Amino acid sequence: MKPADVKLANGFVVSCLQKHEVSLVDMEVQSYFSKGLLQLRPGDTVFDVGANIGLFTLAAYERCERNLNVYAFEPVGAIFECLRVNVERCAAGTKLKAFPFGLSSSREEVSFAYYPLAPVLSTGFPDEAADLEVMKGALLNNMVYLAEAPLAVRCLRWLPEFLRDPVVHCALARTLRPTTVTCQMETLSQFVSDHGIDRIDLLKIDAEKAELEIFRGVETMDWHKIRQVVVEVHDLDDRLDTMTTLLREYGLTEIIVEQPPTLTNSNIYNVFASRG
Repeated sequence: MKPADVKLANGFVVSCLQKHEVSLVDMEVQSYFSKGLLQLRPGDTVFDVGANIGLFTLAAYERCERNLNVYAFEPVGAIFECLRVNVERCAAGTKLKAFPFGLSSSREEVSFAYYPLAPVLSTGFPDEAADLEVMKGALLNNMVYLAEAPLAVRCLRWLPEFLRDPVVHCALARTLRPTTVTCQMETLSQFVSDHGIDRIDLLKIDAEKAELEIFRGVETMDWHKIRQVVVEVHDLDDRLDTMTTLLREYGLTEIIVEQPPTLTNSNIYNVFASRG
């Protein structure tokens, strides 16, 4: 699929694979900062895990007066190419670095379900029924923001509610057709060791059900380097409790749990944690 360009509110022009996803992802990115739950300063170091096309990376970079060290990780090749272009176009020659692999519990190659028509949902842990429900909820809750969506999608807002849900379900079932791609994984601790990183001021994770595996790739000796975390958690098998307990055990005791504004009434939460 050929990438397209979209202009953001801050003036950056970004490359993307699906224009209608940009407004939704950008809205979630802005929500990270809107309540002052993240504390970033110029010169800080950020890990953006599951960077997608780089909207969080660019927003954090702009908020820190274009003085930020960012390591952005995106394992899906087609998505990574957009990330690479966006970093080079918007912040060429800076300390923003993009890497064509993901973080996990071990160094290995894994199979990903890549959704060309919904790349933001691409995952190493595909669940067709659950992924469809997430996509349907985001679409139904946020139609007003989908100015770049196809006309057929935008017209759904005028359907009676009893018709809208089944029509959307049927349409998305055809859209959510994955292609299997092979992606490289590394561990956070190995990357930190290889690059001589002594602190991470923010570890941001949005990795479509891989969040616990990423935590498992952090060795005990490296947890003290992490000052704050924001992680999207899919609350499967009490994962939300498991992850908040783990964060507290490693000293990130100031914890706030919220739902992303685009995913209300879902099993997906954002967890903000810091050392105070």
